[in-house]
Amino acid sequence: MANRLGTQLFISRLSSYTTIERLETLFSPFGSVSEARLIRDPKTQRPKGFGFVTFQSPDEAKKALQAMDGRIVDGRLIFVEFAKTRGHGVDAASR
Repeated sequence: MANRLGTQLFISRLSSYTTIERLETLFSPFGSVSEARLIRDPKTQRPKGFGFVTFQSPDEAKKALQAMDGRIVDGRLIFVEFAKTRGHGVDAASR
């Protein structure tokens, strides 16, 4: 596996009260946020409790991950990790 850091972070266990604006505000001190997304249920439009924040550089993303992983945000303990890219048949080859 290549030791290549991405610029997109996956944030899980978000409160249903957390907004896109709040995500941007929380993560912007660590660098230039190019995108913040919350994933919603397509039927109800309620947040599913996770989202993504994309930075301009891998260094900014790494700083944000180190600072924000395991923090309490809007009353919830959140987890932050680098977003996994979807591979083509990678898992099938390792079985």
